[in-house]
Amino acid sequence: MGYRIVVAGATGNVGREVLAILFEREFPIDELALVASSRSQGLDIELGDTGRTAKCQNIDNFDWTGWDMAIFAIGSDATAIHAPKAAAAGCVVIDNSSLYRMDPDVPLIVPEVNPDAIDGYKKRNIIANPNCSTAQMVVALKPLHDAATIKRVVVSTYQSVSGAGKAGMDELWNQTRQIFVGDEKDVQKFTKQIAFNVIPHIDKFLDDGSTKEEWKMVVETKKILDPKIKVTATCVRVPVFVGHSEAINIEMEEELSAEDAQRILREAPGVVLHDKREDGGYITPVECVGDFATFVSRVRDDPTVDNGLNLWCVSDNLRKGAALNAVQIAELLGRRHLKKG
Repeated sequence: MGYRIVVAGATGNVGREVLAILFEREFPIDELALVASSRSQGLDIELGDTGRTAKCQNIDNFDWTGWDMAIFAIGSDATAIHAPKAAAAGCVVIDNSSLYRMDPDVPLIVPEVNPDAIDGYKKRNIIANPNCSTAQMVVALKPLHDAATIKRVVVSTYQSVSGAGKAGMDELWNQTRQIFVGDEKDVQKFTKQIAFNVIPHIDKFLDDGSTKEEWKMVVETKKILDPKIKVTATCVRVPVFVGHSEAINIEMEEELSAEDAQRILREAPGVVLHDKREDGGYITPVECVGDFATFVSRVRDDPTVDNGLNLWCVSDNLRKGAALNAVQIAELLGRRHLKKG
């Protein structure tokens, strides 16, 4: 016996990726419903690489009664309307938006890092998926934290335009073409030209000068991994279509050499260590696209602080940063609680 699953936002980048991953991982599905806004009603949506399609329904008219889980990828405003309805009907919501991440009654889950926290889902019948940049970072940090207790993290991100949705990807494509043919550059989604440029600004600015994206990485890491860890982040949008990269500096309470860190990361769940000290001996965003793993490279000692390490972390943000993590949460929920599959 399998599950009755709803994918909300099935027409978007993350929603389509959720569908692909559900079928790739052979998630036990008895019945599947695809929902989105009224403008997508009736559209035929491909079900991954199965060769099959399903009709998209209007989320405004959807009856959540009797459904086991719903993976939401519809943004915070729509989630605020529909997630409480689904949860009240007994359907467990796995939400990709930022709406519930810092709610103390909603577990924020990365299955390789804090699986036990999912046991608190019954308070609201909602589980939150973390920010894409946070998710890949904590997968890399968790085994190091277990080994030597991380005190402080300084991270600089290099985030792809797919993190801003289809509009972000379209803008990079269009601006690149416009530059090559000499047309006037069209800037709409981002605050400045993104083609052949980098923008140190993701999400809104806060009063202290940081951005909301940077704030998310700080508070989410503390909630998922350890509230004692100090985190500071600088988040940058780069002209890459898919795949987020991070340069991470770590200060630990106990000594941990680069060689020991490599050994630990090599065995860590969800991590692929690809760290050869030679030309091309590291992973870049282009190579991580379509993969489930969080890739770690460039592991090395930081001699400027006691017990310091540097590393490079890359992952497909549409997968581990969003859709894959959501499906992994669904798998974890099934194994620990619903037990139908």
